[in-house]
Amino acid sequence: MNDERLTNLRHSCAHLMAAAVMELWPHARRTIGPSIENGFYFDFDFGDSKITDGDLPHIEAKMHEILPGWKNFERHELDTDAAKKKYPGNVYKYELIDEFAAEGQKLTFYKSGQYWDLCRGGHVEHPDRELKHFKLLSLAGAYWRGNEKNKMLTRIYGTVFPTKKELEDHLNMLEEAKKRDHRKIGPALELFMFHQTSPGMPYWLPNGLIIYNELVKFWREDHVKRGYKEIASPLINKKELYVTSGHFEHYWENMFISKTADEGEYGIKAMNCPNAHVVFGSKTRSYRDLPLRLSDTDTLHRYELSGTLNGLLRVREFRQDDAHIYVTEDQIVSEYLEVFEIIKRFYSIFNIPYSFRLGTRNPDNFMGEISTWDKAEASLKEILEKSGVEYFVLEGDGAFYGPKVDILMKDVLGREWQMGTVQLDFQQPLRFKLEYIDKDGQGKTPICIHRVVYGSLERFIGILIEHFAGVFPVWLSPVQVVVLPISDKHSGYAKKVQEQLMGKGIRSELDSRNEPLNARIRDAQLQKIPYMLVVGDNEIKNSTVSERGRSGKNYGEIKTNKFIADIKEEIASRSLS
Repeated sequence: MNDERLTNLRHSCAHLMAAAVMELWPHARRTIGPSIENGFYFDFDFGDSKITDGDLPHIEAKMHEILPGWKNFERHELDTDAAKKKYPGNVYKYELIDEFAAEGQKLTFYKSGQYWDLCRGGHVEHPDRELKHFKLLSLAGAYWRGNEKNKMLTRIYGTVFPTKKELEDHLNMLEEAKKRDHRKIGPALELFMFHQTSPGMPYWLPNGLIIYNELVKFWREDHVKRGYKEIASPLINKKELYVTSGHFEHYWENMFISKTADEGEYGIKAMNCPNAHVVFGSKTRSYRDLPLRLSDTDTLHRYELSGTLNGLLRVREFRQDDAHIYVTEDQIVSEYLEVFEIIKRFYSIFNIPYSFRLGTRNPDNFMGEISTWDKAEASLKEILEKSGVEYFVLEGDGAFYGPKVDILMKDVLGREWQMGTVQLDFQQPLRFKLEYIDKDGQGKTPICIHRVVYGSLERFIGILIEHFAGVFPVWLSPVQVVVLPISDKHSGYAKKVQEQLMGKGIRSELDSRNEPLNARIRDAQLQKIPYMLVVGDNEIKNSTVSERGRSGKNYGEIKTNKFIADIKEEIASRSLS
């Protein structure tokens, strides 16, 4: 089934769900019900009534009951007065009707069975035959039109598929996703936490910070070899910087703002590019300096609406593996291909498949000349063809200053996530009056490539937690080895083994608690520690350790030095096994 037909299927099922809700709660006021990725939702104001997850099976039963009478979707056009009569007392629909009428839009309604609703269209032809395989999933709160100043509504989520098997496969995937939920695994493994005093801003606990730092370490090692020069810049900047960059006009409402008594407004940094441009413009540059690759991992803040916050996947404070590359026009293709090589290197480390998405000019939110945009988009299409990686075009999804290529990674459950991005910018270097001296001694404006590979480190780690279900490869594991003496008399030798490991840079712990050995092994497995080294009389006698894996496999005795050499090689290679 193509995307349009699947969207129509989901939207049609949203109508069916709303019809069932209105039969069960006639006084509820319905609002909107769009299709979304993998399903649909509908928002309702239930007034004084309260519904719970326990009501979802009743709604499903009512949907099945009324479905046989839904033979088609009839299209009708009504004037404003007639349209409002369909929704007595529903201020939400009145607001939409008045807006559409003011814009000169036709007020179209679609009727199936006895249910009418204001709708632009996009439905299946035979709902009674096509809407059989659905499931209501959950409830959530949602502000009307996403505005926190408006009333909180009840959102009902559901999903629908063309066949029973596709529905069952999706529901099985959702069950597996629950087991892998980073919001549960992360705190259980003491990786991160949140606190109500800083919503959307994670606390990184010692175990989690190890993972964070290992990812940044890998990024630094690789990029130094490729000629990147790391910088750090102020986290708070005067509004004037963002006026120059264009972010004041296009992004200011999404930033945290600080007002001073005598110096005007400051913005808390939500992106790194304006500061990178300041660095580039701080001295005279030559064409020989290009490409100039300035990288950074500064902390960023964005004011995401509270209702959109989602563990590490949508936060207000985060870091990016950011870089801004200044190039001449004839260096664009080669530099993009180099960036694509970096992407291939980084994602292959985790054995994660990915594809690209090209975002083009948004006609309602862009700066610069259309001819410049057209040229940039043509360049990116040519580069994507040369990359050999699967890609598709999403019209209107570019940044306001240039087209972009997003990285879409697919996790072990087949879920697709938007991660890093590579953006081509002809506009901001002009606004900042950046120049380099060409070979003829003339001043020319460079082109800037904005790029992140991981994307947000927070989001990347959240997805890694779910991808690996917390069973990280050894190089990322917060604790790589735990040493387990069989009894107290073996603790001295166990401590020496653990000191040897630490001396070789292997993250290890000693567990000599007064607990049975099997209980301590089980605890290490629950903490997903890759290796357990058991020591007793034989190990002391032979200068060995008994090696066990977190899967439960017993590898037997091994010389301590040999184990250390093996694990160091595994860590250095960043192996997944």
